[in-house]
Amino acid sequence: MKRSLKIASILSWINLVFWGLNVGSALLSSLTGFNPLILVSVVLLAAIPLHSYAALQLHKSIRKPEIKLSHQTPVGIRFVGLVAMLFGFFFVLGGLLMARNGAEMLNSLREQGFMKEMYAQMTADMIRQWGVVMLVLGAIVIVNVVLNLRLLRWYYLVHQSDAS
Repeated sequence: MKRSLKIASILSWINLVFWGLNVGSALLSSLTGFNPLILVSVVLLAAIPLHSYAALQLHKSIRKPEIKLSHQTPVGIRFVGLVAMLFGFFFVLGGLLMARNGAEMLNSLREQGFMKEMYAQMTADMIRQWGVVMLVLGAIVIVNVVLNLRLLRWYYLVHQSDAS
């Protein structure tokens, strides 16, 4: 269990810092332009750093049993974790599509005509590289959520046996 706790802590910190900075900057940019669609997607994407924060509170309670876990933290780990896992699956699927079909995706983006100048400079290899990055980021989110759900279950099993 120590290894799972250490891996989950590292992944939680990575997710908290990376996604927290990205969500924060996207939130600020969406507020300046006030695009409601971007604002809603940013708020939903905030599930990843929120889950990581709740998971770090769980890790603190596991390491130091005298620190009690808040009654809201397990709900946050479960519910917000499922939303974060959903985003992780979307990132993995999007990354797979981009990594496997970079040339076709680039052609379809160029045909749409949206931000033509940017897509004119891109290559299929760049699309594939972004796909691999998305795949890795999605995998990190999914593994983190699964590990934290297992740690939460282990935490309840230990505290249930202590109470009886």
